Amino acid sequence: MIADFWLDPSCPYTWLTSRWLVEVTRVRPVEARWHVMSLSVLNEGRDDDPEGDPEGYLWVPARLCASVADRYGSDALGRLYTALWTTGGDDDQDWLGDLTTALRAAGLPEDLADAALTPESDDLVRASHARAMAAIGGESGTPVVAVTASPGERVAFFGPVISRVPEGEAAGRLWDGVLLVAGTPHFHELKGRPRANPVLR
Repeated sequence: MIADFWLDPSCPYTWLTSRWLVEVTRVRPVEARWHVMSLSVLNEGRDDDPEGDPEGYLWVPARLCASVADRYGSDALGRLYTALWTTGGDDDQDWLGDLTTALRAAGLPEDLADAALTPESDDLVRASHARAMAAIGGESGTPVVAVTASPGERVAFFGPVISRVPEGEAAGRLWDGVLLVAGTPHFHELKGRPRANPVLR
């Protein structure tokens, strides 16, 4: 089973969901494929900025990830994404490691960091984001997951939004439940308790 996972690399809740999916691959026959989406793209043209990013800082990691995915593929993006979240400081708020350090840790050329600082990769980010929106059938936040369970059978959903990463069989049970709910014909939305602060480390 393939799980296509679209991530905004700046979102802490998406990071936790991605680590859940990694856990799922250990306990279920699931292969993760990584793709980029961006809240910056989602909010383009809006008068308000729900992300509070008037300087466009959130474009930087999205551009880098899109460039890596385009040149080196999903596995390389997965390595870079992990490095971005694990090569920073000890402070939970210091979510983004130094770009060149992360590239080095992911086994990628450090000069790719230049792609993050110009709009050259913006069309790559927008195109990948558009594929996420097409998969889910409308506008959505991050992450978006689309699962190919069998030929011709595709299930897509936003989230799940979690504040802690379930491990082992607990991760597998959550996966089973999400697929069951999201795969139910005519199902639209489910919401849980108020969001808690993410536990990143």
